[in-house]
Amino acid sequence: MDEVEVVVAHSERATLRVGDVFLKVDADQGRIDVEVEAMSRAPVPTPKVLWRKPPVLAIAALPGAPLGRLGGASTGPSSGSSAAWAAAGAAIRTLHEAPPPPWPGRAGRSSVALTSELDAECELLVTRGLLPADLVTRNRRVAQAALRPWSPAFTHGDLQIAHVFVEGDEVTGIIDWSEAGQGDPLYDLATFTLGHEERLDDVLAGYGHGHGHDADIDLDLDVIRAWWALRSLLAVRWLIEHGFDPFAPGCEVDVLKSRM
Repeated sequence: MDEVEVVVAHSERATLRVGDVFLKVDADQGRIDVEVEAMSRAPVPTPKVLWRKPPVLAIAALPGAPLGRLGGASTGPSSGSSAAWAAAGAAIRTLHEAPPPPWPGRAGRSSVALTSELDAECELLVTRGLLPADLVTRNRRVAQAALRPWSPAFTHGDLQIAHVFVEGDEVTGIIDWSEAGQGDPLYDLATFTLGHEERLDDVLAGYGHGHGHDADIDLDLDVIRAWWALRSLLAVRWLIEHGFDPFAPGCEVDVLKSRM
């Protein structure tokens, strides 16, 4: 009998692996609805949906391995070659050029809402002693560049490198689409390269200048850096409260320190 592997588990959702099947358990059926619909629309490889019985979604495992993980050095095939990172950039571009779904995603929150959330979170980080005030203040200034108008694209919304699978130098699939929808394409690029700034050139080489209806996406590096700061500021307290460690080498706190 195959063993049950707990891939991730916290109060909002859990993902289990049994052999070649992943079981996603989510109390919010809206997220599962988005995930299934987004995968059906995405013009990039995604896992096959095997069955669905709320609150569980069963999907098939993808070939290959995650391109990498946030924090620390990867080893083996999951470390990813420059060509693999470029291939991921090309896949992201294909997604961003597709007609966006009719609903807003995580990358599509308004500047007004984000500003309010960010200011409140920065205050909590300081008043609760989670991060030094100067670190928060500096990164809040950097994050401001992300709070600007953008043209909506089909965004993944949680495009961590662990969600992109590769085999050799080819992308075999992208997982975890529950935050997908219309949004800022630079949010996806920033999420994907968070903690791996040295790979940004490879990703952008693959991403290129495009040729579809979003061929004019402005690849503003200051905005990508701003999203690194903004995403990290919003993540630190949540990660701590849900049993993760944003202070681990190469993770969110190191990303914030790099902006200093």
